[in-house]
This record gives sequence, C-alpha cells and structure tokens, in this order.
Amino acid sequence: MRHLPNPRTGLDTQSLETDIREHLRYTLAEDHYSSTQWDNYQSLVLAVLDRLHDRWLDTQNNFHQKKTKQVYYLSMEYLIGRLLDNCLLNLGIQEETRQALKNLGIDYDQLRSAEWDAGLGNGGLGRLAACFLDSMATLGIAGMGYGIRFDYGIFYQRIHKGFQVEAPDQWLRYGNPWDIVRPEVQFKINFYGQSNYYEDAAGEVFVKWENTDQVLAVAYDTPIPGYRNDKAITLRLWKAESVHSLDLARFNEGDYMNAMRDKTLNENISRVLYPNDKEFVGQELRLKQEYFMVAASIQDMFRRFDSMFSDLRKFPEAVAIQCNDTHPNLAIVELMRILVDIRRLPWDLAWDITRKTISYTNHTLLPEALEKWPVSLMKLLLPRHLELVYEINRRFLSQITLSSGQDLSQKQHLSIISQGETPMVQMGHLGVVAAHRVNGVSAVHSDLMKKTIFRDFAQLWPEKFINITNGITPRRWLKQCNPLLSDLITDKLGEGWVNHLDELKQLEKYAEDPAFQKSIQAVKLKNKHSLADYLKSRHGIELNTQAIFDVQIKRIHEYKRQLLAALHTIVLYNRIKADPEACIHPRTVIFAGKAAPGYVLAKLHIKLINSIGEKINQDPDMQGKLQCVFIPNYNVSLAEHLFPASDLSEQISTAGFEASGTGNMKFALNGALTIGTLDGANIEMMDFIGRENMFIFGMTVDEVRDLRISGYDPESYVAQNPELELALSQVREGFFSPEDPGLFAPILSALLERGDYFMVLADFDDYAIKQQEVEKLYIDQSHWTQKSILNIARMGYFSSDRTIMDYAKLVWDVQPVKGQA
Repeated sequence: MRHLPNPRTGLDTQSLETDIREHLRYTLAEDHYSSTQWDNYQSLVLAVLDRLHDRWLDTQNNFHQKKTKQVYYLSMEYLIGRLLDNCLLNLGIQEETRQALKNLGIDYDQLRSAEWDAGLGNGGLGRLAACFLDSMATLGIAGMGYGIRFDYGIFYQRIHKGFQVEAPDQWLRYGNPWDIVRPEVQFKINFYGQSNYYEDAAGEVFVKWENTDQVLAVAYDTPIPGYRNDKAITLRLWKAESVHSLDLARFNEGDYMNAMRDKTLNENISRVLYPNDKEFVGQELRLKQEYFMVAASIQDMFRRFDSMFSDLRKFPEAVAIQCNDTHPNLAIVELMRILVDIRRLPWDLAWDITRKTISYTNHTLLPEALEKWPVSLMKLLLPRHLELVYEINRRFLSQITLSSGQDLSQKQHLSIISQGETPMVQMGHLGVVAAHRVNGVSAVHSDLMKKTIFRDFAQLWPEKFINITNGITPRRWLKQCNPLLSDLITDKLGEGWVNHLDELKQLEKYAEDPAFQKSIQAVKLKNKHSLADYLKSRHGIELNTQAIFDVQIKRIHEYKRQLLAALHTIVLYNRIKADPEACIHPRTVIFAGKAAPGYVLAKLHIKLINSIGEKINQDPDMQGKLQCVFIPNYNVSLAEHLFPASDLSEQISTAGFEASGTGNMKFALNGALTIGTLDGANIEMMDFIGRENMFIFGMTVDEVRDLRISGYDPESYVAQNPELELALSQVREGFFSPEDPGLFAPILSALLERGDYFMVLADFDDYAIKQQEVEKLYIDQSHWTQKSILNIARMGYFSSDRTIMDYAKLVWDVQPVKGQA
C-alpha cells in the first residue's frame, strides 16, 4: 500500500502547499480573500516549523538520552538576520517552497521581504554567534545559545541631512512567528537587597541574599537547523516580565502611572540592546541586562543538569559554558553563588567546578572595551556577587607566587578590583582568573592579548591562553547569499564544499581558465546589477555597475578607519577635478555601518562621508567616474546583497586593533580582493591566499608601537603629501559643509592636535599607492579574475565549522553526536 506524504512534515511541493493553506485558514483564520502579505508569510513560517519540530525534538531527545555534554553559549548579541531563507536552505526545500507558493498565487521573492531582520545584535560579535550556532547544528554538537529577546534591538539607523538619527528598531511590531514562548520555563531574577549571614545546626555559616527586587525571565525558543542532517539546536532568549504586573490598589486610587511603574521598569531590562551607558541609569540598566541573562541561563542549566544527574561533581563533565566576550562573565560569580550559597558546596569544590566549566573568549584589545563596573554600582545592584568577587580576588592574590624582591603591592595591577578613587570590578580580569581556557580570535590578536592586556596573567598561566581563529558559515555567506556563484562552484566540484569548505581548493586549477573566468565575471556583474536594483528600490540610490565597487561595511569606529577611505575618496575627487580628461576606471565607494549613539566623533564621520558623497554625486564632472554612497541601517540582509557584488574589500584598521574581523572572510569567499593592513585575520588570510593576491599596506603592529614610542608627528606626514594636505584643508575650510564651515573641526582636531591615535595620516600614502595598484589590476580583468578565483579557492580554513571543531577539541571536550533518538 502506497503511503502519501504527511502534509504537516512532508518536504514535497504538494505537502507544503496544503500545509500553508491550512495554517492560513485554521491557525490564522484567514483566506485568500482577506489575507495580507504578513498573514501569508506567517503561514509559510508555520509550515516550515512543522517540518523543523520533529527534527528539533528528536535532536534534543537524542542529547538527553545519551546524557551528552552540553555546550552553553552565552552572548549578549545574536545577529541572526532573516531566518526564512536559511531554514529552507538547510532543510533543502527552497524550490519546493517556491513552487508551492506559486501554486497558491504568491510570489516567494515578494513574500520573503515581509520578514524583518531580528534586532538582536549590532556587529561582528553577534554575527559570529549566529554562525557558531549554524555550525554546531550542522556538525551535531550538543549546543544551545542563550541571550536576551530585545524588544527593539540597538536602533534603526536613519540618515537625516547626512547625520545618523537613531529610531527604535521595531522588529517585533507584528510578533515573531519563529520563536516559541515557554511559559513553564521561567525564573525569578534578584536585584538589590543585602547579604545576611546565618549559622545552621551544625555550626556552618551560610549566606542568604534577601529583601531583593525580583524580575521574571521567560524563555523564548527558536530552532536552529543543521544543514540537511535532520538536526536542530536551540537559541533560547529571555524576556523580562514583572512579577507584579499591576498595583491594583494604586490603579483604583486613580494613580495609573505608578500602578504600572514596576512593570515598566522591570520590562526595560529586555527593551533595548546596549542602552547608552554615559549616565548612571544607563550603566545600571546595562549591568542589569548582563546579570539577567546569565542568571536565567545558569538556573536553566541547573534545571537541565538535575534532570539527568545527582552528583554536582559531574557538572563540568556535563556542562561547558562559553562566555562570548566580557558581557557574560558574571556567569562566573553566579555559578559560584549557586554552588556555595544554594547548593552549599565547600568553596574549593565550587571553585574547581566553576573553573573547569567556564571558558572565555576575548574579542578586543581596546582597554575601554574591557568592561569595568563601579564597585559602588555592583554593591547596590548585586551585593552578594560583589562579596564573592572580593573573595575570589583575595584568594587569587594570596596564591600568586611572587618573584624575589617583589611584594604584593607590585602585583595589584593583576587584581580583579582596580585601585583608585573609584574602584572598579574588571570583568576581563575576572574571566581570565576563573576560566580554564581564554582564547583570542586570530593569531595576531591572541599573541597581542598575551603581550598587552593580559601579559602578567599569561606569564602566570601560559597554558590557559590559546588561539581559535574566527570563521563564517558557508551556508549563509555563499550558498544562500550568492546562489549564482554557489551554483557555478557546484557545477565544478559537486555539493561537498558546503559542509567541507576546504574542497574549494580544487578551484585553483580553473583560475587561469578563460571560460571559467568569464563565468565568474558574469556572476559578479549580475550581482552588481542585483545590488543596484535593490538600492534603487529601497533608497533611491543609483549605482554605476561598470565601476569598481569599493566597499567598507562595518561598525563605525575610529580604529576601523572609515576616515582613511573617506580622505582617499576626496583625493580621487580632486584628481578628476584637476584633470577631467584623465583616463581612470570608474569607482563607486560604498560605506555602511552604525555608530554607537553616544560615540559623537564616529557619528561625525558618518556626516563627513555623506557630505563628501553629496559633493561628488552632484558634480557633473564625476558622472560615470566617481560615486560615494552611505547606505543606511546596515544589517544582515543588506550584507547579503553587498558581499556578492563587491570588487574590493576594505579591511584597513590600525594594525593591532582589530581582533579578527569576519567581514574580510565573507568578501573573499565571494570573490572580492582585499585591501588591508596586517591586522586581525587579514594576516592568516594572507598566509592562505598569498600576499600577491591581496593589497597589503601600512604599518605592522611593531611599527605602530615603535612610531608611537619614538614620537609620532602627524603634521609631518601631511606636509609630505600635497594631495592629503589639500583634502584636509577642504574639510577644515568647509568645502564639504558650506552651511557650517567648522562642522568637522573635531575630526581635524583628533588628527592634528590630539595626535592621530589611530595613525590615519601615517598610513595614508601607502594606502593611496595601493589603491592605484587596485585600479591598474582591475583594468586587466583576466588577471583580476584569476586572483578573485584564488581568493575563493583558498578560504576553506575560514569556515566556522573548523572554528567550532577547534573549540570542541581544545576547550569544550565534546564530540559531534551521531544519529537521532
């Protein structure tokens, strides 16, 4: 007897069509007469989830039955982008879904635009976390991500008169059909109060944290499917809710505002990612967010552990906790609090369990980015945790073996608690003291981490520090976002490269093949047209698709040096104005990225870029020769259009400041050539790709250090370069801001009066020379395309699958789980 596919789980077109139609009618109470695009989108998502749920439940049951060691990834950010395309790709039902919708009279490409990017992250930190979840699911690692379900994300960026304006990112305005609320999984999170000491019948002293304010953390789960392996892991996000939603007595008295006061204040915890912490209330809210996330997550870990084990000494054998940067490092103290105060374990045993369980990834060498919390704030908000931090610090300092002739006062810079007028809890130090592994995210970053910010710790515990270079998922960042290139590769190599990216190495033999080069060029041109159409329809921006697409897309920060590219764009403008008949290849310089709301100078850089673009794009002499555009509200969906269309990847940070970068990897995987400094993962990319296939410029880390020590004089570099001098004078004299000639004075001051800390001017000449090499090579399309193919072919190492397997072996001590329950 022939069995028909189950319409709720079948992967064929007919089953999908039936399921979408039935969800529209029976779940949403709509039909084809009344439904909106959002209704149709929700119906499709629910049909996709039907197919995911069996895989999700079976995966979790398999982990549970085998008592598999669980990896818990703690991150304040998950820049997951849109989920629909990624889920269909990983399930292998893209074409079947497209056809099912067509049968229902619905256009898939229009429908997918109904989905908003999830407002759960800002930059590389969150995108890395999303790639890691994809790789864990694909590899079969028993992993789970924990974070916060922010109502508004960081912000929606608008550009008004060239300035960044922050607006709420209302990604949840219609709800999120991908997540499932788990009201049965909720925990009370405590704040404020005080520690009280008691003695039990046996004379043992114990501590209770009492008279606290409480907030509920409620779990929202999203399945993360592996690539065509019938597995799915969980991203669990916590939403803050008030324990007491309404003060009825006050409401009945007519005091409506205060009747809802507690609800509003408590739910602010999960309202906005990274509230501005320039003021005390912002600092307090941010610390609340971080503790809220780790406290709920660790309570959940214990709930899950207790369902399988009774002996707490087995905790490190069953649980690995990975802190993604310093934000989750309060997990260390919370784990100790539960073990010592709640589970009543002896300190040494609790510390041993904590140390074996926790690992910490450092993502920055910038001292200001290593979180520090005022002792006064922690004493107010988390008094018991402050006591535990002091005790951890006391025991740590007492165990330091001092060299002959030294005393403890000379080692105070190792202390978790900084000295001075305003003592601070240094979260980076806490992470290093407690974690059994501390890793950097590129070879140069890991080396510098040991030589600079954590130098003395590395001398104490050299075995604790390791490198694990970041990676990206090829599923989203090639197969999904660049289907034309993906299909071309698959035609040559088969499908294996999607899960084994090192198979791209086989493309090397086609690098000089004229037919393959022409195919690569055709794909790039189609992608450039696609980006141009997208930007014209969304923003009214028209691009010259025959131009070099010279692209810098990343968070706006001085060390990332968008200013370097902006000044070079001015130089290109001046060259054309000086000789309009000169033979040059057209260039379109594209910027995108957000500046932190409180980062005034970075926001002024955005204004300068827009002012430069306005001047260039309105000048008839620039027509068909030079464009400069800033695309607002950079997010994952925009990135998926930009990476496939880009010719030149700008990775131009000051050497020694970029931890790794992953945008550099996405560009190269999609065939863009890199102009970059010897910083972050650029160095390892150069090792694999070959320096001759990149445009490497600028000072090295050692040269930056030596110049700073010897005395850097920015003015001397300006004096030696008339083109740079002219560009700076134009910025100073209001050429790009005639309505406010002094507008950009703070930028000039940072460069010329305050020492140009990020050495933009010192590297400018070398950068400009390399840009001339870029243009010369681009004109020789055969040679350019050969290098483009070699970039693609040599990116195998930079898969996040490799990165996760490095963590699995070197940090977590786990193996991929085979089979299902």
